[in-house]
Amino acid sequence: MSKQSAGNHKDESRYCGLYLHIPFCVRKCPYCSFFSIAGKSGLYNRYTQAVAVQLQGFSRLEWTKSRVIDTIFFGGGTPSVLPVSLLTLMLDQCRQGFAMKNGLEISIEVNPATVNLGDLRQLFQAGFNRLSIGAQSLSDRDLLVLGRPHTAADVHDAVDMGRKAGFSTISLDLMYGLPGQTVSDWQEVLLQALRLEPDHLSIYELTVEPGTIFAELQKLGKLNLPEEDRVLEIMDLTRTEVIKMGFHRYEISNYALPGKECRHNINYWRNGSYIGSGAGAVSCLSGCRKKAVEDVEAFCRMVESGLEPWTGKEKLDPPGRFRETVIMGLRMTAGVSFSELQDRFGIDLPSYYGSMLSGLKDQGLVIQDHDRLRLSPRGLLVANSVMAELV
Repeated sequence: MSKQSAGNHKDESRYCGLYLHIPFCVRKCPYCSFFSIAGKSGLYNRYTQAVAVQLQGFSRLEWTKSRVIDTIFFGGGTPSVLPVSLLTLMLDQCRQGFAMKNGLEISIEVNPATVNLGDLRQLFQAGFNRLSIGAQSLSDRDLLVLGRPHTAADVHDAVDMGRKAGFSTISLDLMYGLPGQTVSDWQEVLLQALRLEPDHLSIYELTVEPGTIFAELQKLGKLNLPEEDRVLEIMDLTRTEVIKMGFHRYEISNYALPGKECRHNINYWRNGSYIGSGAGAVSCLSGCRKKAVEDVEAFCRMVESGLEPWTGKEKLDPPGRFRETVIMGLRMTAGVSFSELQDRFGIDLPSYYGSMLSGLKDQGLVIQDHDRLRLSPRGLLVANSVMAELV
């Protein structure tokens, strides 16, 4: 790999995303490795106030004053466990503290067990316009295995209520490769999901993460996961079925109808800037990444005391940021642009990676198409291995 140094570059954009982490859940799912806590409703108001204070601090930064928010995402955890009044209050605080782009995308994640039509109507009227439903499956057997607090019928109801509330963009999260799941099991789940006519699908293979209940079950030999060949068959089936319904794959795990891509997540994959508020949230301001403490009460105490709640900060040099942008950008089927990377970092991708890139092309894992580099269909299947080469 060339050690070419970056010259003048403009790793900047006028726009950035805003993420609010709501760590509260009905209960902790056995596969989940994200920072979340079950119950603790007594902390809802205090946490909301702490987030408001942190948002005010972000809004006073000189860096922020020259930026415009173009996407807002309420994620978790399960944001919909909070009272609607607190969710709308936080959204109002975002509007008051930051410059907002017209027509911005405002997403909220919900659990089918924690929504009703009245709440969804209030959320839509408050300005939320993209509903991300954490279905995970439409099989009651799968949902029981996953420890989800809802049924398949609840998912159907949530989609129906979302449409009645006014949401024009509804996304479903689904997981495959579940314990005991067959290809036909998955096909039935996927076809049910497509019959609900969502606008966007996030479809992930179950990954057993350290520190989860599933990881402990796997160590004990009590987690009957599908064989690799079955998982590959599921992936092929997924692509075939969703394309038939007019979806296009724009990222490794994400499919959308035209114009319904998640703009907030695209900013992540392009390695853009974003503000993250709340316990466990990550911010990335022009390449300077900060992560807040993964402890709700500690987060509240620190913010209330005027302390920064960060557990760590990282600032990559331009070559490091360049590599990170290439790796993240290759998650998208459109890949990365040589000229955009050159303009942004002052680094020429083919020269930087040299023989390594040639080797990946010779193996048929990446495709160079004029100004762009993208993963091939084969490369998408082993994306993590390809990206490990480019770190």
